[in-house]
Amino acid sequence: MRMIYNNSKKIRGKIKFQFPEKQFTSVSLCLRPMTNHSKKKKQEEEGALELFLSFYLLRFTDFLIYLLILFQLKYLSGFGNEHATADPRVPDALPVGQNSPQKCPHGLYAEQLSGTAFTAPRAQNQRSWLYRIRPSVIHRPFEPVEGNGEHWTNNFSSIPPNPNQYRWNPFPLPSKEGVTFVDNLYTVCGGGDVISRTGLAIHQFSCNASMENTAMYNSDGDFLIVPQQGSLEVTTEFGRLLVNPQEIVVIPQGIRFSVAVRGPSRGYILEVYGTHFQLPDLGPIGANGLANARDFEAPVAWFEDLDVEYTIINKYQGSWFQAKQGHSPFDVVAWHGNYTPYKYDLRKYMVINTVSFDHCDPSIFTVLTAPSVKHGTAIADFVIFPPRWGCADNTFRPPYYHRNCMSEYMGLITGCYEAKEGGFKPGGGSLHSMMTPHGPDFACFEMASNADLKPQRVAEGTMSFMFESSLNMAITNWAVHENVDKDYYKDWQPLKKHSTLPK
Repeated sequence: MRMIYNNSKKIRGKIKFQFPEKQFTSVSLCLRPMTNHSKKKKQEEEGALELFLSFYLLRFTDFLIYLLILFQLKYLSGFGNEHATADPRVPDALPVGQNSPQKCPHGLYAEQLSGTAFTAPRAQNQRSWLYRIRPSVIHRPFEPVEGNGEHWTNNFSSIPPNPNQYRWNPFPLPSKEGVTFVDNLYTVCGGGDVISRTGLAIHQFSCNASMENTAMYNSDGDFLIVPQQGSLEVTTEFGRLLVNPQEIVVIPQGIRFSVAVRGPSRGYILEVYGTHFQLPDLGPIGANGLANARDFEAPVAWFEDLDVEYTIINKYQGSWFQAKQGHSPFDVVAWHGNYTPYKYDLRKYMVINTVSFDHCDPSIFTVLTAPSVKHGTAIADFVIFPPRWGCADNTFRPPYYHRNCMSEYMGLITGCYEAKEGGFKPGGGSLHSMMTPHGPDFACFEMASNADLKPQRVAEGTMSFMFESSLNMAITNWAVHENVDKDYYKDWQPLKKHSTLPK
C-alpha cells in the first residue's frame, strides 16, 4: 500500500491512497482548494494553515488505514499445526489429494519449502507446500551487497573476550529519513558458528521507512523479532501479519518477508541457526500453562501479482547478497504445511509462580526454546517477565543473586524492571555473561529485604524479557563501546555488609 501526497497548486490538498492489491479500490480525499490572495502575508498564513491541516489529515488517514489492515487480517490458530489455506480470491487453489500434480489448479507452480531434513522424525519434521504464480527460482544472480552490514556480524570467533556486566542505553532511532528494517540491523553479541550451523546472535533494529519492492530472507537460521516501539506490518510468502509491541513474530529460515512501518520503530532480534523454536515441555505442570499452543497465529494465504522490479536480499553464511527479479515474491496463492511464520501476544502468557516460599527459577517464564543436541539445554530460550502476583512468605521476592552456566541478555519492552528500576530503560539491554555475577541493585535489595510481605502485583505495566543461551556470547567490537552505560557496575557498589557473625 502506498500513500502519495501531492502539494501542487493544481490539486492542492489532495491525498491519494494507492493499493497494489487488486481487491482494493483507490480512495481520494479532497480538501477545498485555498483561495489565492494578493497579499504575501495572507498567503503565508494560509500556507501554514494548509500545512497544519494536511499534517493532521495525514495522521488521521494513516490511523484509518491501520484499522483497515488490523480488521482485514485473519490468522490460523495453533503452534506447529498442519495448516491448509488459500487466498479467498482463489478458494480452489489447493490441489486435492496430492502435493505436486502434473498441472496445479489455475496454472500455479508447486514448490516445497523444507525446514528440516527429509528424514527427520515425523514429530520434528517441518515443511510446507506453496502454490505460487511463479517459482522462486526466477531471479538474476546474487551479488554481494556493498556497504551493508557495517554493524552486523555472525562471526564471533575473532572477537576478544569480555566478562564484564554490560548495560546499553535505549538503541537510537534513525537520525535521517528513509531507513528501512534491513538497512539498520545492529549485532550486539552472539556465539557459535553459521557454517557449522550451531549458535545464535542477538541484534537490534531501528527504522522509519517501509521496505518498498524489497524482500529479505535468512539462509542461516530463524529470526525471533521483538518490536519495542512501533508496529511492524510484516508481509511474507505465507501471508501478512501485524505485530505490535508486546507481541513477537518468528520468521523461520528461508522464508521471504518484508517489513512496513508507520513511523520510527525499533526492537530486538534473536537469531538461532541449526535449530528451530518450539514450546517447552511442561512436565509436572501438566497439560496446560505457560504459552498455550492455541494462542500462536500463522497468516492465512494472501498474494499479489505484480510485475515490478524487486530486490531480494539474502543473508547467507553471515554475509549479505542481493538479486533482482521482475515480479513480487509474495505471489503464493495457497499453501499447506507446518513450516510457517507465526506471531504471539506475550500478554496471553499464563504465569506460573510460587504460592508458598522462595523465588522460582526464571525457566518457569519460558515462552519458546531452541534446543541443542544436549537434552534439556538450549541454544536459546526466550523468557519473559510479565505482570503477575507475588505472595511468597518469608522470602526475598526479587530475582536472587546469581552466577550462571548460561549467558543472559535482557531487554525491556515497556515499563520498569523490578530488580533495576533506575538505568534499565525500554529499548535498552544488558548482558550477564557466563559465570559473571549479577542480581538486584542496592536500592532493590534494601527495599525488598524490609518490605511488608503482603500479596502484591509485580511488574504491573511492564514487559521485560531474556534471551538465554548455553553458549558463550562475545560482544561485538562496536557494541563494546557504543551506547554503553559505563556506570552499570556502580549499581552494586553500595551493597553493605549486614552480617552479624559471632566473634
